[in-house]
Parts: sequence; structure tokens; C-alpha cells
Amino acid sequence: MSSTEYAVGKREVHKELIRLRVNGETREVYIPAHKTLLEVLREDLNLTGTKHGCELGECGTCTVLVDGEPVLSCLALPIELQDRDILTVEGLAERGLAHPLQVAFAELGAAQCGYCTPGILVAAKSLLDGNPRPTRDEIKEGLAGNLCRCTGYVKILEAVELAARRMTRQ
Repeated sequence: MSSTEYAVGKREVHKELIRLRVNGETREVYIPAHKTLLEVLREDLNLTGTKHGCELGECGTCTVLVDGEPVLSCLALPIELQDRDILTVEGLAERGLAHPLQVAFAELGAAQCGYCTPGILVAAKSLLDGNPRPTRDEIKEGLAGNLCRCTGYVKILEAVELAARRMTRQ
């Protein structure tokens, strides 16, 4: 790992070369140590599926998976996540095929404006990876950190249930 410094106005900003494993691909990027994972994903790696929401860790819009667990990328520092597996919504599809969650959400109209959907999708993936046959209450609990201002959540819950059924038949 190496570092560099550059001047911004009258202060110097220290940058570190970090290595992130995102969606199965290792990427190296120079970033200021204070930059959040959300900012690095969107601004430096051009992975814009993860959305800016409240930036306070309250809405779940920026949820990604780190080693399979939901993490709020607006609160995470990438320098602390080096060499860990980070999965964004862009990484859900495999071999060019949409993930069963993505298919179910599209079929049931579970996304209205779609802004919160990437965070909900990755949180739901984490839930189904750990519990392939969740109850409705377990789905509610698994998605409790993700807010949606457009839906009444019913279609979201139904889509996760549909995807779970399809995934357990495979």
C-alpha cells in the first residue's frame, strides 16, 4: 500500500492506495482516508446502483453486503474493508442472468420509484442466503433497516417470498 498527498485550497489531503474486492473483482484506488464506501463505489468505481439516501445510516438506501452481511455504505470506511468481499446490486446478476430477487421484484412491481430497491435487494439476498425459507415476519425483520417511501411494503414482501420459493426449488 502506498500513499500520496495533494493540496486542496490551503490544506493537504492524504490519499491511500487501497485494494477493494467488489463484485468478485479486485480494484485498487487512491482515496482520501475520510471517504465513505458509498462515495468510493459511486464516484471512483462508477457503481452507481448503490444510492445516496439520508447519509446518516437510517434509511438503508446505501446497503451493500460485506462478507455476506448488510452494511450501510454511507457509514463504512473502505480503508477498513480491504480484501473483504463487497457485493453491490450490480453484482447480484450471475453470468448475465438477473438474480431471482430481481426477477420477482420486476414481475410483482415491488419497486415504484426504485430508489430504495438496490439496498432492499442486497439486504434480501443476505436474508435468503442465511434463511432460505423465511416467514413473513422474518422477512420484515430482515428488511427492517430499509425504508421505502413509495410502497406499502406488501409487494416487496411478496417478491422476497416468491424469490425464496423459486430459489429453494432449484
